[in-house]
Amino acid sequence: MKIQKFEESNIWKISLVITKNIYDLTAKGDFSKDYGLRDQIRRATVSISSNIVEGFEKNNNNEFVRFLKIAKGSSGEVRNQLYIALAINYISQEEFDNLNTKLENIANQIGGFIVYLQKKKINKEFLKK
Repeated sequence: MKIQKFEESNIWKISLVITKNIYDLTAKGDFSKDYGLRDQIRRATVSISSNIVEGFEKNNNNEFVRFLKIAKGSSGEVRNQLYIALAINYISQEEFDNLNTKLENIANQIGGFIVYLQKKKINKEFLKK
């Protein structure tokens, strides 16, 4: 089944849940007062869904792959910032584990989608010859 609108994409839907989780987490306690880290982790998490959408809307597999790679990179950036938040006691181990698992999962799904799109391109080029 071909996705017609980005709103049908599971990775986009999951990225929105993660974004909400990050906003909720960063709105409490000391995290809410650390404007630099709070704003950076929020920007990075918003970047995940934004790049999925921007790539999808390009209607070009090469561009979509490029933006998916950026989204995957942003998920790693958020994970790094969660490690920092954990180290300085802004979040609990449980909060870290929950979000880190979600971010690892979405990174794996994005990576799998990248591989799928790249293979699809290779198959089309092979069939042209």
